[in-house]
Amino acid sequence: MSIGKPPYPSAAHSLAMAVITASAAPLLLLEDDLAVIAASTSFCVAFELNDQDLVGKPLSSIGRGEWGRPQLEAMLRATAEGIADIEAYEMDLDRPGRPSRKVVLNARKLDYADDSGVRLLLSIDDVTEVRIAEKLNEDLLREKTILLQELQHRVANSLQIIASVLLQSARKVNSEETRRHLSDARSRVMSVAAVQQQLAQTSLEQVELRTYLKQLCNSIGASMIRDHYQIRIEVSADESFSPADVSVSLGLIVTELVINALKHAFPEHRSGVITVAYESHGPNWVLSVSDDGIGMPKDPESLKPGLGTSIVEALANQLKAKVRVSDAHPGTAVSIVHTQLAAVEPPSVQAAV
Repeated sequence: MSIGKPPYPSAAHSLAMAVITASAAPLLLLEDDLAVIAASTSFCVAFELNDQDLVGKPLSSIGRGEWGRPQLEAMLRATAEGIADIEAYEMDLDRPGRPSRKVVLNARKLDYADDSGVRLLLSIDDVTEVRIAEKLNEDLLREKTILLQELQHRVANSLQIIASVLLQSARKVNSEETRRHLSDARSRVMSVAAVQQQLAQTSLEQVELRTYLKQLCNSIGASMIRDHYQIRIEVSADESFSPADVSVSLGLIVTELVINALKHAFPEHRSGVITVAYESHGPNWVLSVSDDGIGMPKDPESLKPGLGTSIVEALANQLKAKVRVSDAHPGTAVSIVHTQLAAVEPPSVQAAV
């Protein structure tokens, strides 16, 4: 490593030169006219240059002229004048006959106690491999996203086919009990299919719940409500977002509770409204599904927990939330409550879902 010929009398200055020379990071020490005073050995190795050929030469002429960028020179001159420092300036270093590199530059004007003139310290970080890895990760993530969305579409379509087969089978059997079981199975399949269909149209990382719940309820209503003037589903939600895995559980809970309300809340062609609501305050949130139907059943047999009850409670436990059921006067309201504060154990779901 060589140092420029101009006299630098102070021991402190000589020590500074030695530090630059031995630096593990690629460094250049420049005059205010951008001539090279010193270069670290690591710079010479990284960019395949001979240190003897650098000292005293303008930055624009070292190597094969690849450092002679008008924009870089303008920024370095502004740094020398104290106007601004160069912060993480990234550029392509195109070298004739050699692979192009991506480098990140930082430059500072050095303050000296003597009158030796303006000095610039230019550090160069080769980020070529980092950018290649980032590009590869972006491509893989994009490919994964496309494949996952395609998988979600295929799963949703397959579930809808299964639901259609179950419906056809239910119409053909003579046993009322078998028909009921097949109909319940179809409802469960439609529940999962509706969630899959809506998630396939949303972000894979964060889901905007208002749009998601509206689309989900529209899908449920389209498949299960014959007369939309008689029964309708309304959604009221704030501007919350949730991770995709949480939105799956919320969607399954909503679908289960809405289907339950459609099955039990409006017998004998009764009209009514099912309301799905979501509200959050920081980490605490409440999801509710209520109706203005006939209310909770009175007979003990109907109060026994059903399969839907188990599904809702399991999903709520997965979300570390509690299930609360109340009389809505008229109708029934089921709330899923998530709070980080300790709470008294709420009553379990009593109505058969």
